[in-house]
Amino acid sequence: MGRRAEPGHSHRLTPRRLKQGTAVALAVNEYLDAIEVQGFSPYTVAYRSRSLGYLVDWLAERGVTHPGEVTPTVLERYQRSLHYHRKPDGTALSLRTQAGYLTAVKALFRWLAKTNRVLLNPAAEIIPPRIERRLPKTILAHSEVEQILAIPDLNDPVGLRDRVIMEVLYSTGVRRSELCRLRLGDVDGARGTVHIVQGKGGRDRIIPIGDRALAWIDRYLSDARPRLVSDPDLGIMFLTISGDDLTPDHLTERVGRYIRQGAGKQGSCHTFRHSMATLMLDGGADIRHIQEMLGHAELSTTQIYTHVSLRNLKAVHAATHPAASNTPRGDRPAGGGIGGQAQ
Repeated sequence: MGRRAEPGHSHRLTPRRLKQGTAVALAVNEYLDAIEVQGFSPYTVAYRSRSLGYLVDWLAERGVTHPGEVTPTVLERYQRSLHYHRKPDGTALSLRTQAGYLTAVKALFRWLAKTNRVLLNPAAEIIPPRIERRLPKTILAHSEVEQILAIPDLNDPVGLRDRVIMEVLYSTGVRRSELCRLRLGDVDGARGTVHIVQGKGGRDRIIPIGDRALAWIDRYLSDARPRLVSDPDLGIMFLTISGDDLTPDHLTERVGRYIRQGAGKQGSCHTFRHSMATLMLDGGADIRHIQEMLGHAELSTTQIYTHVSLRNLKAVHAATHPAASNTPRGDRPAGGGIGGQAQ
């Protein structure tokens, strides 16, 4: 049996079928074929292939090779194994990663039961761990973003590419996977828009991009991309030094390095996304416009940025809290409230 990546291991996700020769592996491959036909994104198919491949190996190590042999008790043990698993660096799998693996398992057995490949669904009662919605760890000030953007060597095609990538991340707030899939025809300079094809959840959206980022894209297309591209040119916007398309993990590694160097903080591609949303809210943008920019299906997902956009809240606090200032409220000049209005 070939060794598959451990859970939480990061590598390039490409749709592929399992090579294990068990009946469970065959059932997984049939399920992957089915969701591909149903229009699931290649990334979703690839992620579920990886997630379920680990399940297949885990089951085989315990002598379970047929879908009908999988019971609720077996899957409860599998869930516990994910909880107690430790990566090579000694850290546990995040709750989000555990939930992702278990979601794939629930979807698989729901399909197997629906298509009469198993009599009962053994995963019906599995409850994935609750994922807490946490505040973004790192938010960059605009001055910090400028320091980071100034780092890449613009005389080097890879350095120029990296500058343009970060300009696009900052201007649009796109996800790293969306940026990696960006094609030449997706950017409309005349309209000032970017077409995101099959973003998260398989949803397309058209979002604005600033003139500054467009100018940097033009420079990249004329000065850097011709030095990176190789035949055949498949029209992918951002390329590696060998002419291949970028992977999300490679992109995160490079962007994270620039953030550490320029701002002295830990960060990734999502840091630009968080920072863009927060700075736009600080500037007065409507939260529903931010939702559309980020491609969130639910407004509640976007509302987390209201907790890190503190400028307006601080102004309210300073104007209304009796202990916000060293000057007693009775001694403050009239009209000292927000916008100069008397309180």
